[in-house]
Amino acid sequence: MNLTFTCKFFDELTLHELYDSMVLRQEIFSVEQNCAFLDADGKDLVAFHCFGYGEEGKLHAYTRLLEKGIAYPDYASIGRVVTSAASRGGGWGRILMNYSIEQLYARFGVQPIKIGAQAYLEKFYGSLEFVQCGEGYLEDGIPHIPMLKS
Repeated sequence: MNLTFTCKFFDELTLHELYDSMVLRQEIFSVEQNCAFLDADGKDLVAFHCFGYGEEGKLHAYTRLLEKGIAYPDYASIGRVVTSAASRGGGWGRILMNYSIEQLYARFGVQPIKIGAQAYLEKFYGSLEFVQCGEGYLEDGIPHIPMLKS
């Protein structure tokens, strides 16, 4: 499977892209992870959205990029990192994150990036040069850790 990546500001999204991102986020964060939370937190409106579409036109990978001061007072952030269940195990999460880091740097300048990582993904994010930068916490019943890429 090949994915084609694009990144757009919220106002540039097509209705189909917006819908596809909502579906993928709900499939994984709400249904698969059995987590009831308000995904539409208002930050999408001021975010860049990164999409990884397959040749068949299905969204397989997604992130949103937030400028410094939106998710964290002193840091830009990458959030809502998600890959579809069907595309896992093929290295797409790493490709998605590398693409997202490049896009964040291109749009906001090279700077530290802070994320709230699900704790079980600490090693994965560590391989992308993120390091834990605070105490673990529960978010919507799921263990998380703050991580920073300097």
